[in-house]
Amino acid sequence: MSERKPYKTDLSDEQWALVEPVITAWKAAHPSVSGHQGRYAMREIVNALLYQGRSGCQWDLLPHDFPPPGAVKYYFYIWRDDGTDQTIHDLLRWQVREQMGRKADPSLVVLDTQSVHAAAGVPAGSTGRDAAKKVSGRKRGLAVDVLGLVIAVIAVIAVVVAAASAHDNAVGIALLDKVAADTDAVEKALVDQGFKDAVVAHGEKVGIAVEVVERNPAQSGFVPQAKRWVVERAFGIFVLSRRLVRDYEHRPCSSESRVYWAMSAVILRRLTGAAMPAWRTA
Repeated sequence: MSERKPYKTDLSDEQWALVEPVITAWKAAHPSVSGHQGRYAMREIVNALLYQGRSGCQWDLLPHDFPPPGAVKYYFYIWRDDGTDQTIHDLLRWQVREQMGRKADPSLVVLDTQSVHAAAGVPAGSTGRDAAKKVSGRKRGLAVDVLGLVIAVIAVIAVVVAAASAHDNAVGIALLDKVAADTDAVEKALVDQGFKDAVVAHGEKVGIAVEVVERNPAQSGFVPQAKRWVVERAFGIFVLSRRLVRDYEHRPCSSESRVYWAMSAVILRRLTGAAMPAWRTA
C-alpha cells in the first residue's frame, strides 16, 4: 500500500521523536504472549488519536488510511487506564518548563472550571445542569501553571470532570486534594470569586494557600485578570479541539484523557516551533 497523504494533525518526525521513547518503553513492558510485535505502527495510532481529538469525529468515521477504529480505540482505552497518556503529557510539559528556565513542578497554580454541554449518548447519571451558565452537561475543573500548561499526573493532577451541577467549591476541593496528593511543590493557588471560603479553608488543610482574585467593581465586561488569564486561555485552546467543545465521552476518565492528548499536541508544537493548524484560511 502506498504511503498516505499527511493530515495537518500528524506528528512531524521531530515531534514523534519526543513521544516515541515513551511508546517504545510501553511496548517493551507489555509484550505479546505470542511474541507478535503488533500489526499497526504506533505513530499512526497516535496520529489517529490526535486527528480525532482535533476533528471531533466518531470512532467509526476515522479515515480509512488510519489503523482500524477498533485498534485505535484499544490503545486509547489502555493508555487512559494505565496513565500512559498522562505520562506523555507530563514529560512534554516538564521539557517546556525547563526550556523556559523553570523547575519541572510549579509552586503556583491557577484553578477554574468550565461547563460544557454533553452529547446525547452521555449517561444522564454523570451529567447535571449548571443553572448559572444554563448548561446541561459536565463541568471540567482545571489547574494550570503560570505558563498555561495543564499540571498532570506524577507532578500535579489537574483535570477533574464532574457533573455541571457540581458547585465550583466541590470541584475546587477535589482539585486541591489531587494537587496535594501528587506533589509538595505547589504552595499557592489562585481562584476566581466563584470559589468560596470552603475552598480557602480546604487549602489550609492540605498546605496550599488559596487566594481569591476579586474583580475590580469599576470594570465591566470581560477583563483579563493578571496571572488568572492563563487558565481562560487554556479553556480557549480546548475549543480548537472539537472533541472537547462538547463532552462526548461516556466515562469522565475518557474526557480527562482527551484533555491530556489535546494539550500534548499543543506542547509538541511549542517544543518544535510548529504553527497551530487553523480551520480557516486568511
